[in-house]
Amino acid sequence: MATKESFSINGESIVKKVKELINEGSVTKITITNHDGKEMMSFPVTYGLVGLLMAPVLAAVGAAAALLTECTITVERKGDTPEEKEEITKF
Repeated sequence: MATKESFSINGESIVKKVKELINEGSVTKITITNHDGKEMMSFPVTYGLVGLLMAPVLAAVGAAAALLTECTITVERKGDTPEEKEEITKF
């Protein structure tokens, strides 16, 4: 089962954090929500979705970052545990 982890982050750091998460390799999906909990964007991260294919996604994340002052990034990761883990980390 997948595990979930959430990060509360400001708009300036969104692109940097998304790039870090993509490079980790264990991330399967990234969802960005605004401070009201409304989903702004969600995209799958698969092994084949790297390099040139990620450029448009990162451009969209950058555009969203310009509009958001604070948001939450929720990450789904590959995992072996049956229960889902939810953590909130402040940056």
